[in-house]
Amino acid sequence: MTLSIGSVAPDFTAETTQGSINFHDWIGDHWAILFSHPKAFTPVCTTELGYMAGLEDEFAKRDTKIIGLSVDATEDNRRWLPDIEEVSGNKVDYPVIGDRDLNVAKLYNMLPADAGDTAAGRTAASNATVRTVYIVGPDKKIRAMLLYPMSSGRNFDEVLRLLDSVQLTEDKGVATPVNWQPGEDVIIPPSISDEAAREKFPGGWKTVKPYLRTVPQPVDEPQPVD
Repeated sequence: MTLSIGSVAPDFTAETTQGSINFHDWIGDHWAILFSHPKAFTPVCTTELGYMAGLEDEFAKRDTKIIGLSVDATEDNRRWLPDIEEVSGNKVDYPVIGDRDLNVAKLYNMLPADAGDTAAGRTAASNATVRTVYIVGPDKKIRAMLLYPMSSGRNFDEVLRLLDSVQLTEDKGVATPVNWQPGEDVIIPPSISDEAAREKFPGGWKTVKPYLRTVPQPVDEPQPVD
């Protein structure tokens, strides 16, 4: 099965550093970030898992759970965690999947079906394609996918920014322009007519081009206190 934005994220049951999980049950009604790694005790991945641990509270504010994956046995990943904390100063409190049988990597098209059925004897180089970030919504559908080469550390501040954009655009029916940051102007999609836009955005908008209309980022109205 080929995965793309809008595909249902494949469900699986796997061992993690925090015990066995069923992926869809683990997500529940939340958002989720699944990010994968070729192997434990590798340098770039060590920095990545540590940085994500430092962002865990930021993702929690966005109702988003974090889970990592490494093509290794779970006991190897557990032995790796102290190194990650020592290097980054951040304790990894989110689960890390031990993909010993390559099942998850295959389900998510990160390794070919004929890659075998064990992590034993495989190297980081042979698992180089296991370097993807998936943003998954509460409906278990993939909202975004980011693929990286093994030698390039991922920018998880960008993943956080992308999550903000995806959540905002779904909730408010807008789009975000290049390099958008939370709080900046957003775009009224062309599918919304001017008439409908006047109802949705009574404060008006700026017309840059007939097809490019910008408006201040919509915000939720504060709820009255009883």
